[in-house]
Amino acid sequence: MKIKSTLSFLALLFLIVACNTADPDLSKWQKQAENITIIRDNWGIPHVYGKTDADAVFGLLYAQCEDDFNRVEVNYATAMGRMAEFEGESSLSADLRMKLYIDPVEVKKEYENSPEWLKKLMDAFADGINYYLYTHPEVKPKVITHFEPWMALTFSEGSIGGDIEQISTRDLASFYLNNTKKEVAEVFVDQDAEPRGSNGFAISPKNTVNGNALFLINPHTSFFFRPEVHMTSEEGLNAYGAVTWGQFFVYQGFNDKCGWMHTSSAADVIDYYYETIVEKDGKYFYKYGEELKPVIEKEITLKYKDGQKLSEKKVIAYYTQHGPIIREEGDKWVSISLMVEHEKALTQSYMRTKASSYDEFYQTMEIKTNSSNNTVYADADGNIAYFHGNFMPVRNENYNWKGIVDGSDPETDWKGLHDIKDMIHVLNPENGWIQNCNATPFTVSGNFSPKQEDFPSYMAPDLQNFRQLHAVMVLENKTDFTLEKLRDAAYDSYLPAFVLYIPALLDDYANLNSSDKKLKDELREPIEALRKWDSRFSEESIETSLAVYWGQEMMNTARILQIDPDINVYDYIADGMSSENRLNALLLAVNKLKNDFGSWKTPWGEINRYQRVNGEIEQPFNDDLPSLPVGFASSRWGSLASFGSRAYPGTKKMYGTSGNSFVCMVEFGDKIIAKSSLAGGQSGNPDSPHFADQSLDYTKGKFKDVNFYKADIEKNAERTYHPGK
Repeated sequence: MKIKSTLSFLALLFLIVACNTADPDLSKWQKQAENITIIRDNWGIPHVYGKTDADAVFGLLYAQCEDDFNRVEVNYATAMGRMAEFEGESSLSADLRMKLYIDPVEVKKEYENSPEWLKKLMDAFADGINYYLYTHPEVKPKVITHFEPWMALTFSEGSIGGDIEQISTRDLASFYLNNTKKEVAEVFVDQDAEPRGSNGFAISPKNTVNGNALFLINPHTSFFFRPEVHMTSEEGLNAYGAVTWGQFFVYQGFNDKCGWMHTSSAADVIDYYYETIVEKDGKYFYKYGEELKPVIEKEITLKYKDGQKLSEKKVIAYYTQHGPIIREEGDKWVSISLMVEHEKALTQSYMRTKASSYDEFYQTMEIKTNSSNNTVYADADGNIAYFHGNFMPVRNENYNWKGIVDGSDPETDWKGLHDIKDMIHVLNPENGWIQNCNATPFTVSGNFSPKQEDFPSYMAPDLQNFRQLHAVMVLENKTDFTLEKLRDAAYDSYLPAFVLYIPALLDDYANLNSSDKKLKDELREPIEALRKWDSRFSEESIETSLAVYWGQEMMNTARILQIDPDINVYDYIADGMSSENRLNALLLAVNKLKNDFGSWKTPWGEINRYQRVNGEIEQPFNDDLPSLPVGFASSRWGSLASFGSRAYPGTKKMYGTSGNSFVCMVEFGDKIIAKSSLAGGQSGNPDSPHFADQSLDYTKGKFKDVNFYKADIEKNAERTYHPGK
């Protein structure tokens, strides 16, 4: 027995030594983990406490991996151009798009040259994920088996790819991958082409009952794209809100002094250039003024899954001083210029979470790397503010920046960046409210909005949309806001698109002549229903079902007619569509409802559904599986409570996958009071009690209390632990 015990002890000792030899960072991770406490509240939300900011980052990434490592890994595989390594050749062009900007050799240099405080955070980012993988050997990564600190720089904004997503993968495939296959465009509009974006509201103390600023955070993204987190440290960090999986900063949220909300911007921050290419002795040159400059060539290696093995394809990518070549048009190559500042972008993204006043937040804006977003702001001092864009190149206004400019003309070069003070900005407007719903900045504060004529045209080509009209309606002339009334405004059921569209339809019907008796009879009841409708959605509303299906058929008609892509489809439906097409679209909608549900008089909630699917996928949906009715509608019709849904192969019901995802309301006073809603639940694991525990409340627009202070967190604690324990 003694021999067996000795052998067992030696085997255990050998295992411990082997583990420490295999991973020399283990003791460092374990020591740091002792400085970190994660408290999971009764909704599974991680409240991460660390001695330092780096501790909080370590704990935050560990907690994110616990909730959904798959999404953490996929986000970085996407950002680094490595998706083809497990998806195959179909992802090569998307990977190439990322690798045009992400060169590991160069990004590693950026990491080495970063300030020490930021390097510590990046180190902690990698350590938190790697410690999770070490302590969870049952988790098998698809591609990234070991995370390195520099990887944090590849994903430094809140959206994957950011401005890079404006580059067509089809064009890249044609130019670089010899893909000559002609893809046939879908005739019918993709009904899940939900207008992505966000709503942000800020209410001044003068318009609130308690005399405190109120703030609405309402991103419209793919469901489960961002979890809800809280990270604090003894170095002044105390940020709560939505974090994009795998990032170590709260992207949209608040601390105890201020809040920040991003809305997608149409501000023109990207330019395309026609490059005149000359070939000499097998080398490419591009014309610039009177010069010929050599085209920069860079070899990019793309790895991809090829059956059971990993193969690779080498591509020579071309660059001019404007940026990479992304396609060919006639005898010209087209290059693209956009913001590429990995270290600065990560600095700005993190530092805004620690701002404690308007002045400090403004300083973070002066880094000028938040290129794809507008920002709505509110704070405990009662300030409310709006910034339209952030990174904004100075250009010669004699050129048409909506199109492609001549890269050989030096006057088309960017002339530096606009100062923040010279950009479209609002601070404490007299009306006492600010809204932005991805629309023109010249309506953000009603009559006290900036004036369009005061700014270059390229600074704000944003159009109006129905959400913006709706937002102004629920905010103007109201001075008694509370958190509850802010919630009512954010979930107001009005659909302004149909207020515009239905009168023309009623006229069309009234003008039908006697030869159209059959059509008139078929549409009599549906027309009467729409005539009496108050243009408000609800689960019980048959009119909402009819109007939405009619609207979708009109969008399909516009696509079939191949209207000019420069024409706004919503304007076309209102002003350009013929009476015949409007009436026919209604008939198609009526018949589709009859065929799919037995009657056109089908309540909206029976059609429009929320079904919580596996955390790794957003399909397939199934009409035979449990789902919940949803009254909200698509933001394309002006629904502030956005729910982007459509039918899928094999389904007749429409299932939501985007829109309201994380929603939060904040009151800034002596103490923070906040309420939030998250689509489905915190965890991506179907076996977790927090996979779908918020689903029912989400569909009803009900909010939970945010546990922001330690006493409330501990009172509602479900689990308290150190990473690895």
